[in-house]
Amino acid sequence: MNTLREAAHEYLSMRRALGFKLHEAGARLLDFVTFMEQHRAAFITHQLALRWAQQATAVQPSTRAQRLRFVRGFARYRSATDPRTQIPPEGLLPFRPKRARPYFYTDEEIQSLLRAALKLPSRNGELRPWTYHGLFGLLSVSGMRLGEARNLELQDVDLESAVVTVRGAKFGKSRLLPLHASTGNVLADYLARRERFCSARRNSPYLFVSNRGNRLDVGGIHRTFYALSRQIGLRGLSDSHGPRLHDLRHRFAVKTLLHWYHAGEDSERRLPILSAYLGHVHVADTYWYLSAWPELMQEAMRRLERRWEGRL
Repeated sequence: MNTLREAAHEYLSMRRALGFKLHEAGARLLDFVTFMEQHRAAFITHQLALRWAQQATAVQPSTRAQRLRFVRGFARYRSATDPRTQIPPEGLLPFRPKRARPYFYTDEEIQSLLRAALKLPSRNGELRPWTYHGLFGLLSVSGMRLGEARNLELQDVDLESAVVTVRGAKFGKSRLLPLHASTGNVLADYLARRERFCSARRNSPYLFVSNRGNRLDVGGIHRTFYALSRQIGLRGLSDSHGPRLHDLRHRFAVKTLLHWYHAGEDSERRLPILSAYLGHVHVADTYWYLSAWPELMQEAMRRLERRWEGRL
């Protein structure tokens, strides 16, 4: 029988081969294995799993629950080869995460955000204003995750065919996203500016780059977005919470469904298309994106009223 450490590496390799990235889970599981080795434990027990998950009293309950969830998945795998393995039950360290309430941007707010991006300070023709204008604009019309847009490479943008290829998204999946002509025009303008700006710098493969020619830093993206949000009034000057970039993805999903409603389309049958477009593995994930919007409830009520009109 192999050791816990060998089993953990096998488990992580198997999950990654299925498309799971497991950055956080991988690091934490190896830390758990080290903990088990320090306690000279050859197999997983409820007591040791719980003790490891509750280390460091300063951590949040959500972190403890997440740690135990990592162990639980590994324990299920390990139990197939070592019957002594105890799988931590679901009731240990229960935690129900609260999803942030999405914000529905108006068209005017998005236009204000894009105009503010173009006014970002720049010197000697720096690319920063056009980079953030293109990035935020693409997020608003494509439904992409921020990480997907940030990881786009030049080879992924085919303006002639009006298609963007999203590679290696969640669960290792890739997908093709068609571009509207107006979006293609904005990207073409950005690419021309990018080529001029980066001609004297090292050639980065990424689409959206910093003034140094590097891929954008995710922290820098959020800081820029927060600054622009306060500037245009989406957030107060001292607010620590408010509209998020991820809410642009929610907005895209809702606007798409509303468009189908208004066009008389069978939205229920077309929902799997939206799910695939967003890169969701399960249609249920798309339903959650659409569950918080009163506009959709009003449209559903109008459809129900039209269906029963004249029958009562």
